[in-house]
Amino acid sequence: MERMRAAVLIEPRRFEIREVPVPAIGPRDALVRVSRTGICGTDIHIWNGHYAADRLPLVPGHEFCGTVAAVGDAVRHLAPGTRCVADINIGCGTCFWCRRNEILNCPEMAQVGIGRDGAFAEYVALPARLVISLPDTLPDAVAALTEPVACVVRAADKAGIRPGQSVVVLGAGPIGNLHVQMLRLAGAAPILVADLSEDRCRMALEAGADAAISDPAALAAEVGRLTGGRGADVVIESVGSERLYAQAFDLIRKGGHVAFFGLTGPEASVPVGILRTILEETSLKGSVAGMGEDMHTALTLLAHGRFRTEAFTRAEFPLEAITQAFETLASRPEDLKTQIRIGRDPAVA
Repeated sequence: MERMRAAVLIEPRRFEIREVPVPAIGPRDALVRVSRTGICGTDIHIWNGHYAADRLPLVPGHEFCGTVAAVGDAVRHLAPGTRCVADINIGCGTCFWCRRNEILNCPEMAQVGIGRDGAFAEYVALPARLVISLPDTLPDAVAALTEPVACVVRAADKAGIRPGQSVVVLGAGPIGNLHVQMLRLAGAAPILVADLSEDRCRMALEAGADAAISDPAALAAEVGRLTGGRGADVVIESVGSERLYAQAFDLIRKGGHVAFFGLTGPEASVPVGILRTILEETSLKGSVAGMGEDMHTALTLLAHGRFRTEAFTRAEFPLEAITQAFETLASRPEDLKTQIRIGRDPAVA
C-alpha cells in the first residue's frame, strides 16, 4: 500500500508527522495531491481542543488546492493532472437540505479536515463531484483561499447585503478582513470594523473599510455617528464571543439584522429580547461555511482579482514545521493567513 506524509493531531496542541496510507478512493471519488493548505480559525479551535476534540486523532486542514492524482472508474468529468480546489462539505446529495444547498444540515454531512481526515497531508480523497478545476493563471497560494472566500460570499448572501447598507464587522482577523472585502464588493456603505488590534484595524481600512475602531468603549458612539444615530443595518459577529454577540443587538437599527458567524463553544448562548425583536422587526441568521455555488463564485472573484490577497499568501511553512506555524500565529498579526506548503507548486502560465 502506498504511503504519504500527514500531520496527525494526536491530542490538543500536539501534531505528529506520520507515514500513513494514501486514502483509498471509490468509483465516484477523486484523489487530490495537495499543494498547500491554509490554517483556518476552525483549525485553531481544533488545535486548542475547543472543537472536534472527540474526533482525534485527526488530520485537519480544509482550505486547500492541489492536483487531481487519480479518479474512480465512474468519473468522467475530471482527469488526473487537473489543478483544483474542492468543496469540503460532503452531504448525501439527494436529501431535502442538500437539494437546497444547506449541506451542513444533511444527516449524513461530513467535512473534510473536520469530520474526516483532511489536507494537512500529501493526499486527500473526496467525492469527485466536489472537485473544482482551476484557471491556469491562478497561483496555488491564491487558489487555496477559495474556501474562506466562499464563506464570506455565503455570509453576505444570507445577510441579504444590498448596496448602501451600513454594516459593522466585529473582528478584523483573517475572516473579518475578507468580510470587509466582500461587503465592499456588494456595495455596503459605510463599513465599520471593530477590533482590539490597531494593526488589524489599519489593515481593515486598507482592505476597504470606511472606519475602524480599536476602543470598545467608543464603538456604539461611532456606529451612531456613521448611521445618523439609527444604528447599523447589519452587524456581523466574526470572532465567536458571547459578549460581542450580545453587543451586536445593541448596534443594529430598528429593523436591523445580526449575522451569526464566529464559532463559539456548544453551550454558548446570548439573550434576545423577544418583544423588541417583534416590535422592531429585527432578525438574526447563522452562516459559517461556503458550499456549492458559493465556491464557484469565490473562485471567480479570486481569478479576476477582486480580493486583495497579499497578507493572506506571504506566510508559509513546510508540513514538517506545522507545529511552529500554529504556535507562532498570534505573534504574526500582520500575516492574515498562514499556509502549509505540502507539494511543489506546478508552473503557472
